[in-house]
Amino acid sequence: MFARTERLLLRPGFPEDAPAVAAAIADQAIVRNLATAPWPYHLRDAEAFLAAPRDPILPSFLITERTDGAPRLVGSCGLGRRPSGAVELGYWIARAHWGRGIATEACTALIAIARALRLQSLEGSHFIDNPASGRVLEKLGFEPTGIVAPRLSCARGTDAPSRLLRLRLGDRTAVGPEETLAA
Repeated sequence: MFARTERLLLRPGFPEDAPAVAAAIADQAIVRNLATAPWPYHLRDAEAFLAAPRDPILPSFLITERTDGAPRLVGSCGLGRRPSGAVELGYWIARAHWGRGIATEACTALIAIARALRLQSLEGSHFIDNPASGRVLEKLGFEPTGIVAPRLSCARGTDAPSRLLRLRLGDRTAVGPEETLAA
């Protein structure tokens, strides 16, 4: 599955993307705010991330910025199943691309896919010391659940307080005109 927005192409990751993924995410400011990424982050970690089994229904994308030349890797986003059975939206953006609305644009397309899949809701969370991620989720329509709970951060090597938010999708299935889906 692929998704296209005004500036971005969301596509599956391939083994040959490992060097670009490793270069884009190998920043402690990014990795410390992800639950499953180790620090330091090496090429072998990117290879393992790209080779990991994926849910056949829930998409996982690399976010590439469309340019006049080759697309440029700027991050990753996807939907994943939590142990509780809930579907969680997650993302990261390379530091050089922070503050440009890329996370919001990419995740808007991802939410349209979730609606097309007829999911009823999505969960999102952010570590309390990363309020910028919380602002992205709120801009996307996620609402706080009132739950703050410890969540493992592999890079930190410990649990850190994480705020849980939820987006109710209902039974809406329409994809907005700004997103184009292709299987």
